[in-house]
Amino acid sequence: MSGNPKMLGHIRVLDLSLFLSGPFGSQILADMGAEVIKVEPAGGDMTRQLPPNFIAGDSAYFHSVNRNKKSIVINYKTPEGLALLKRLACECDVLLENQKPGGLAEHGVSYDTISAVNPRIVYCSISGFGQDGPENQRPAYDMVIQAVSGGMSLTGEPDGSSVRAGIPLADLSAGMYAATAICAALESRRETGRGRCIDISMLDCQIAMLTYQASYYLASGVVPGRQGRGHESIPSYRSFTARDGRDVVVCANTDRMWNSLCDAAGLHELGAEADLQTRRGRYYHRDRIIAAFDKAFLEKDADDWVKALLAAGVPVGTVNTVGEALQNPQVSWRNMILELTDDEGHHLRVAGNPIKLPHDGERDHTFPPRLAQHTREVLQQVLHLSNVEIEALESRNILKAL
Repeated sequence: MSGNPKMLGHIRVLDLSLFLSGPFGSQILADMGAEVIKVEPAGGDMTRQLPPNFIAGDSAYFHSVNRNKKSIVINYKTPEGLALLKRLACECDVLLENQKPGGLAEHGVSYDTISAVNPRIVYCSISGFGQDGPENQRPAYDMVIQAVSGGMSLTGEPDGSSVRAGIPLADLSAGMYAATAICAALESRRETGRGRCIDISMLDCQIAMLTYQASYYLASGVVPGRQGRGHESIPSYRSFTARDGRDVVVCANTDRMWNSLCDAAGLHELGAEADLQTRRGRYYHRDRIIAAFDKAFLEKDADDWVKALLAAGVPVGTVNTVGEALQNPQVSWRNMILELTDDEGHHLRVAGNPIKLPHDGERDHTFPPRLAQHTREVLQQVLHLSNVEIEALESRNILKAL
């Protein structure tokens, strides 16, 4: 790591989470400087083997959410392994897990048992439906939550089928809410001296993220449908297809922007209509407005529209592919593509950390860990075990060490 100050450099996290939601949350903490000890089963986090892309023996999927962490393997389903895990928990500030509700309690790793040995622990659980309620034991993955939450019903063309968002919003939002709650609980601990139990439900997170769509329904009783390429309330906030077949997103959501958009598109008469001078008026005439701009946008190529609308002060952008987005010079300038190298010379590129500290500079980042890469280091440095003790535990399949 670099010598730059780390906001969470004094925090140690015992990360028992797997797959995506928990690892994404713990990576946020790791990016902010926390020491994250990732506890894996003997076979490793299952995402290590997700096809199709592999680097240094592990999948690109795994690499995307596990940088800056240490990997250890402990079989805490055995009495000796559980005792070892509890000893580690006593030396940690946070325990993060995303197993089914009650799953860790079956092995003696509940909030009650861990807080009994470390009252300062912040214990955060992520689950699909929460730790309580009539459906709390229901199995969940990202797309299930996108569907059940209503978010998936909003995605897709009005006359088509509902589709999942192209990124795993339910998993990622749960990880972000978890990291936020953990930081708040750590701050609270400074005053109280005690940790907290945090219950993060993926469904809760997605319901919260319905925001104005939930408010629209609760205010009117009208069920919103698939939103397609536009915004239900603002007809000039949508994408239009240009002459070259590329889609251009326009976000003219103020009166000034509306007039500038009409002028840039050569629709002066439309912009001058009295009925269209207010947001409310444009809302009620949205079908006519959309039809006019659909026709107008076919007169120029996408890049020409972007140039013209930016000059007119209208927020605009092309619908980029992932490849185009990752090659954007602004993305490069902001160091949003990290290049990592491990001690064996393997090179990796991953999406970067969006939390910038301009006066601290960019911190260095470590390559995602190999399975059990840090078992020996962590047990020696944190619990002060000797090589003989570690090898004895390994011989009884309590742990795995490289």
